[in-house]
Amino acid sequence: MTTEELVALLANHRTLGKAPRKELEWIAAHGTVRLLQPGDVVAARAEIVDALYILLSGRLSHHVDRGAGRRKVMEWVGGEVTGLLPYSRMTTPPGDTIVDEPTEAVRIPREDLPELIRNCYEVTATLVHAMTDRARRFTSTDLRDEKLISLGKLASGLAHELNNPASAAMRDAKSLPDALGIAEEAARSLAGAQLTPVQLKELDEVRSLLMTSAPQPYVSGLALADREEALVEWLEDHDLDGVPTEELARTTITIEVLDRLARTLQEDSLEAALRWIAGGANARSLAFDIERAVTRIHALVASVKGFTHMDQAPVATPVDVSRGLNDTVAILDGKARGRSVTITLTVTPDLPPILGIGGEVNQVWMNLIDNAIDAAPDRGQVEVTAVQEHHL
Repeated sequence: MTTEELVALLANHRTLGKAPRKELEWIAAHGTVRLLQPGDVVAARAEIVDALYILLSGRLSHHVDRGAGRRKVMEWVGGEVTGLLPYSRMTTPPGDTIVDEPTEAVRIPREDLPELIRNCYEVTATLVHAMTDRARRFTSTDLRDEKLISLGKLASGLAHELNNPASAAMRDAKSLPDALGIAEEAARSLAGAQLTPVQLKELDEVRSLLMTSAPQPYVSGLALADREEALVEWLEDHDLDGVPTEELARTTITIEVLDRLARTLQEDSLEAALRWIAGGANARSLAFDIERAVTRIHALVASVKGFTHMDQAPVATPVDVSRGLNDTVAILDGKARGRSVTITLTVTPDLPPILGIGGEVNQVWMNLIDNAIDAAPDRGQVEVTAVQEHHL
């Protein structure tokens, strides 16, 4: 290719075509036309970038591995410029620039760039603008990757946290129809016992007592076995063998209450009454567990909604730091518990809001607390404190 032919191509170049002919002639005189083939590496990660490339045709792409696998983050086509640009402080690229398709480019070596700056003012100005645009695109890519990483952490933590209550709710919901069927059958048996008004009143009082009692906290298997053994002994003493002792043991009923019922009801009606109490208590317990699981799911969804600010436009507004930290801790709590790490959050009540984009501010909290969890030893503790400092 002659110098005149190259100048003609540069005059039609989308980025540099408006530069004075004299400057294009300087590029043609100092540059070398290169024919690059797919797979060629123009600039390799951790190696010094040694030239400016003015693309006449073809396509290059830049690939970076930020820990989640290699992927393309930027590309250049004919009519654009890449490589080392004037006044750029870049020495080594963050990834590899690879040729995607047959490419024709003008290569100007690093050592000729000072002379280009002295002799080609408009070309230099254009290349500086191109460098600014490239830096902006890289920054945008970094932010997008950070958001994707944050989203991945959010999705992973949310899936882990939702799994337990969702599984519990599904398990209890499947058991509830059988429990209601047992309770209904016990109710029919009790109706057939034809209790007297005095007996019905006594049974209603016992049932009300059990219904108004606070649901039992978590009972260990050993404690439950002890309660069940005591109930079995009482039932055997009263010749009652048709009462579901495990369900009855999970209620707050006591031996004193059982004695009270035994003094009022006959043996056949006493068994029907205890089956009715156990069946109803079991169904109520399942419903309570479902409510608790769904409440947990609702709270997690609310935390995610607050964390992402999904119902707000991405513009700077006053951000509630306390709420953001609480939402972030709620999302990361599952990961912390998985590593036996305790998170303690302390926020002063008079903490003022800060101006920012809520989702991005919470991403900062996410990264800081997540890194702290990773750095903490097993059974360690992460303390998060937010206070307002007053400076004179």
